[in-house]
Amino acid sequence: MSNFIERPRYLCSLGGAMGTVTALPDTIPILHAAGGCAGNITWTQNGGSGLQVGGYCGGLSVPSSNVQEREVVFGGDSRLREQIKNTLEIMDGKLYVVITGCVTEVIGDDINSVVSDFSSEGIDIIGAETGGFKGNSYYGYDIVLQSLIKNYIVKSNEKKKLHVNIFGIVPYMDVFWRGNLEGIRSLLNKLDIEVNTFFTVYDSLAEIKNAGSAELNIVVSDVYGVEAAEVFKEVHGTPYIIAPLPIGPSASDAFLRNVGQALSFDSEKIEKVINKENSIYYSYLDPLVEIYNDLELQRYAVVVGDVNYATSVTKFLADDLGWIPELVVFTDQLSEEEKEKLLSTGERLDSGLRPKIVFETDTSEVIHYVNELYPIKSNSKYAKTFSPGFVVGSSLDRELAVRLGAAHLSISFPVSNRAIIDRGYTGYKGALTLMEDLLSALVTTR
Repeated sequence: MSNFIERPRYLCSLGGAMGTVTALPDTIPILHAAGGCAGNITWTQNGGSGLQVGGYCGGLSVPSSNVQEREVVFGGDSRLREQIKNTLEIMDGKLYVVITGCVTEVIGDDINSVVSDFSSEGIDIIGAETGGFKGNSYYGYDIVLQSLIKNYIVKSNEKKKLHVNIFGIVPYMDVFWRGNLEGIRSLLNKLDIEVNTFFTVYDSLAEIKNAGSAELNIVVSDVYGVEAAEVFKEVHGTPYIIAPLPIGPSASDAFLRNVGQALSFDSEKIEKVINKENSIYYSYLDPLVEIYNDLELQRYAVVVGDVNYATSVTKFLADDLGWIPELVVFTDQLSEEEKEKLLSTGERLDSGLRPKIVFETDTSEVIHYVNELYPIKSNSKYAKTFSPGFVVGSSLDRELAVRLGAAHLSISFPVSNRAIIDRGYTGYKGALTLMEDLLSALVTTR
């Protein structure tokens, strides 16, 4: 067993925190970290987030203390204080979030004390200890959310009916985060539910600050955002449900029923919306059915990705598109408890298919799991082969697709061969977009 991760599919926790803060409306990150951290994060993000990087006070424009040897020896509190003061004078923001790197956490800088001094002057500023060694970028997302929940969101004893918050989609790590969040908002709006997604152009800091008045938190992930939802429940008394990322009609139907039950909706209203959306969805597919069969577009599939995509894309392929997922590879660093929970992924499939599920962080190892299912044999024309096949994964999995003679689509981080702006795969409409992308990958060379 190796003691390293080959070609990782995420950044450090500081990287995840920086992306999360940058995605918040009118919010400016202030890095208290060594020189070079922002640059490394930016270029890694640029190479994996579908060309999404930068923005106002993001990327290489992010304010940073850039601590040097002097701060390592004597402490960096005064340097941080100076950087915050300069940032407030130059950068136009409504909320400032100080996030830390490995060096400043190792030397023990007390950022909360510094932040508290500025906060006492009426400045909206919070801190989050996000040293890169603490975990990966998904963990950094959780740390920032927990700081917002504890230090920025206002406590409210009155809960607004039909108001919800969404957790579980990590900006930039989910390359389609904008479109996916908007897809979930659109889905819930059909039930007249007001949605706070935190990170889209439709969100505001005022809504985030009053997120404590929501009557329910919805975590669209089995892992990401769950700890934040727990903290939210402790601080603000808001219950939460876990409803995996809804991609396709089967998952969207279940998502709406799950949310409807949690909010005590009349089941008749839920079913009316579901029936209408399914009718629209399948009316779009009707002209495709004949050519789908004539061109034999059904495929065996390998799905390689993070917790959200490996689960939801597999369900879409098996239950809605009619493909046959043979292997599902979760690429996250997960606890044994989290792995146990995800092993039930196959049991969630209405089709009855049961793909092989593995947990693997090393890209080059995936081919070996495929070979276990489809052993390399002689040239016999009757040998069992992975054909016709398709690999749904990241840009790192293109090589796997080539070796298998299969088509390929990059969905999960890193995505370096696509430009993504507001594309998303959630809900009924998002599933049509995903189907277009999958089938286009099959016919693009014709």
